[in-house]
Amino acid sequence: MEDILKEIEHYADKAHGNQMRKYSPERYIVHPVRVMKICRQYDDRLPVLAAALLHDVLEDTAVNEKQIASFLKMLLSDEDVSETLLFVKELTDVYVKENYPQWNRKKRKRHELERIKLTSPESQTIKYADIIDNCREIAANDPDFALLFLKECLAVLREADKGNPELYKIAVETVEKELENTYPD
Repeated sequence: MEDILKEIEHYADKAHGNQMRKYSPERYIVHPVRVMKICRQYDDRLPVLAAALLHDVLEDTAVNEKQIASFLKMLLSDEDVSETLLFVKELTDVYVKENYPQWNRKKRKRHELERIKLTSPESQTIKYADIIDNCREIAANDPDFALLFLKECLAVLREADKGNPELYKIAVETVEKELENTYPD
């Protein structure tokens, strides 16, 4: 399984190309790898870990679903390919500015929230890990944006509560702690 995950990590890294983390000089792939490592402590099934590594590829790169499927078919069973793709699609924001330029952020996030609460428990588990990793970095580096972001994360967590219960609790505690640390008053 480790060799397969390394191949998927390499594919995701290549897909993200020169994309860097917003608040650090690191290549973008460090984020999906951290998300995968968090998930692994609670769900170590290959489709979950693969989706964690690929969770931002459709949203942030020119790679499409067919290309991901073709790649995964070389490594995974058909069932694992289907599951991985389902999770990646569920984790891909639909209501983005590019597709809904007439909507403000609040309206896009409200619709995204309605979509997210219908996703699978596995996708919600990955989302918890994504929130944990992102909220720590954003709170530490962009306190002006962090208040809005952290409140949006809490809204997601209130609605998307079907994932791993232990990781859910950690995600809620992490967001609340970051809110408290960033905005102590």
